[in-house]
Amino acid sequence: MNMSFSRSMAAAFAVVSLAASGAALADADLAKSKVSAISKQMNVPTEGVFKKFSAQITFDPSKAAQGSAQVSIDVASFDLGDKMYNDQVAGKDWFDAKAYPQATFVSTAIAPAGGNKYNVTGKLTIKGKTETLTVPVTVTQAGATQTFDGVLPIKRSAFDVGTGEWKDTSIVADDVQIKFHIVATN
Repeated sequence: MNMSFSRSMAAAFAVVSLAASGAALADADLAKSKVSAISKQMNVPTEGVFKKFSAQITFDPSKAAQGSAQVSIDVASFDLGDKMYNDQVAGKDWFDAKAYPQATFVSTAIAPAGGNKYNVTGKLTIKGKTETLTVPVTVTQAGATQTFDGVLPIKRSAFDVGTGEWKDTSIVADDVQIKFHIVATN
């Protein structure tokens, strides 16, 4: 049960950070893109994947500061590989998908960090809670395709993910890694 939450949270953040990184006036190619969340349940790493998300990105490496990204994740699409876990994570104690169906990330700034690395700052909203976060993103260009990779560490407690009996972080860790690989073609 805790595994589900950890995976869901991580995936949500991954999508958000991915969107922040951006691509040249493009939507993410969801067939080639992936957002996952990695957390620990009883100190064992678990990973889940968000199956439904969208990302609209505008990014030119020579004008990084003018770039923008917006990501929206359907939190009910979080997949831990087991329907019971998936249903639990979508429930009130975790994502509360009925009341808060979307997690979003909207970039506010993109700054070069050397080479093909950028720091993307933006507002991440999960369960009605908004935090300003900065995620390091590596951008790879191949022809008309841009790929954005990164890992965003978050605290699930900052977004009230895991309430009631799941608020205790000794079973499901507070730390979640949102890992993303976003492919966009302009």
